[in-house]
Amino acid sequence: MSAVPASPTSSAGRPPSGGPSRGRPSGAPTGARPAPALPPRPSRIGPTLAALAAGAVVLLAVADLDIAWGSLGEIPGRVATYLGLLFAEPNWEKLPRALFETWRSVSMAWLGALGCVALSIPLGILAAHGVGPAWVRYPLRGLFAVIRAVPEVVIALILLTVTGLTPFTGALALAIAGIGTQGKWVYETVESVQEGASEAVRAAGGSTAEVARWALWPAAAPSLLSFALYRFEINIRTSAVLGLIGAGGIGTMLSNYTNYREWDTVGMLLIVVVAITMLIDLVSGDLRRRIMEGARPRAVDRTP
Repeated sequence: MSAVPASPTSSAGRPPSGGPSRGRPSGAPTGARPAPALPPRPSRIGPTLAALAAGAVVLLAVADLDIAWGSLGEIPGRVATYLGLLFAEPNWEKLPRALFETWRSVSMAWLGALGCVALSIPLGILAAHGVGPAWVRYPLRGLFAVIRAVPEVVIALILLTVTGLTPFTGALALAIAGIGTQGKWVYETVESVQEGASEAVRAAGGSTAEVARWALWPAAAPSLLSFALYRFEINIRTSAVLGLIGAGGIGTMLSNYTNYREWDTVGMLLIVVVAITMLIDLVSGDLRRRIMEGARPRAVDRTP
């Protein structure tokens, strides 16, 4: 009789060391990792508390205003009544004087913008990182922040004790108040300029003034001129407000006729202010677009 072949298993019934292990499919990878655990859900306690605090501040502010809630429904009717008094029959007899006072307001705004730009551009360039030293840069930035914190009306009220009730007071207040914002725009614009030209001028032995003149100014000039025109637009609106405190211009005329309740003249003055402001905004906006983008290309007629 032939001998029966031996079983591949050992006497203990274990498979050989090279065979598949018990309980694992033959096709399963041997290095499989467990699935990563999901991150914990973010806590909503902080945002909820912040929202509750903001809501409490709003409620306290509204409660402190002493609002007559019962009369809120009468406001639309009152607004319609005063709009009729203002614009139903405007008094155009005072139009020549209104145009003259508007011209004074525009002159005040223009002089304020020129003074602001003339001071803020060199100071703003010195406040830019990489131009002025730290002992000059940080005090200038602090000065800009302090000026921005004081409204134009407050500056004009302080200047009234020195210069008196004249349009020059308004122009000076606009010039001083604009330095804070304009100076910030200047140093932020200069810091955004590419450093290649500045490094080239410094490598050629240029001083800080030469770097500002030949590297920074040509690159930043379009944006700075655009900001200067925008400053003029802001001054046009602010000059009317300064006139309410006696600085001259169309604002003073508006204040006087409002106090005497001559609503037909006030309506005419408002029409003049809105029309002149929109016209100046239109012209200034077109100039700013040409500065930033250049002139529009014109179509050439090639027909023989």
